[in-house]
Amino acid sequence: MTEREPLHRTPDEVAEDEKFFRWYGPWEPLDPRGLADFMDGFDRPWWIVGGWSIEAFTGVPREHEDVDLSILACDLTALREHVGDEWNLWSNHGGTLRPFDDRFPEVLDVQSQVWVRRSAGDPWVIDLPITPDRDGLWTSKRDPEHVAPLEDVTWVHDDGVRYLRPEVTLLYKAVLHRPKDDRDLAVTWPLLDDASRQWLRDAVARLYPGHAWLSRMA
Repeated sequence: MTEREPLHRTPDEVAEDEKFFRWYGPWEPLDPRGLADFMDGFDRPWWIVGGWSIEAFTGVPREHEDVDLSILACDLTALREHVGDEWNLWSNHGGTLRPFDDRFPEVLDVQSQVWVRRSAGDPWVIDLPITPDRDGLWTSKRDPEHVAPLEDVTWVHDDGVRYLRPEVTLLYKAVLHRPKDDRDLAVTWPLLDDASRQWLRDAVARLYPGHAWLSRMA
């Protein structure tokens, strides 16, 4: 097995994680293979975002805190039908949790997340940041002007799993600018083609003028 690079956390991040676990309980996240098994039979598009999408593109492994699955907001009902009674879905909006089920068939906000676990006594296994759609098209939460067919912003790995394109993932990471995000930029940037580099440079400069990454991407 390939050894994974440890995930470096700041003291503030460690403290935040400890507080999270006290309030919301533990995580035992699936990996992409486990996620593919979970989504087997779901007939709507789904894809992986976040750190796992960087690892899939670069082939450089590192530790992961969770696995981030995404689907279009218009497919949330299909997700509820897919999991049935075997799993519990919770709508999470800014730390406020509400069941996402037949009693509450709408999420709190389509800009938010759905968390997945088997029961109250089991750990969380999936974090699902919802992707708002516009007439079935993918939209960016970071850049309201970026609306595209899903195929333009995702790619399919040899194992059949779909991932968010690395330059789009990095734009999401730019606003957080954590140690793991800086690391993900460092391992991804040399592998991007010229068009992807130019797109990321332009997007960061337009959305986050003066960002520290701009000098690294010069």
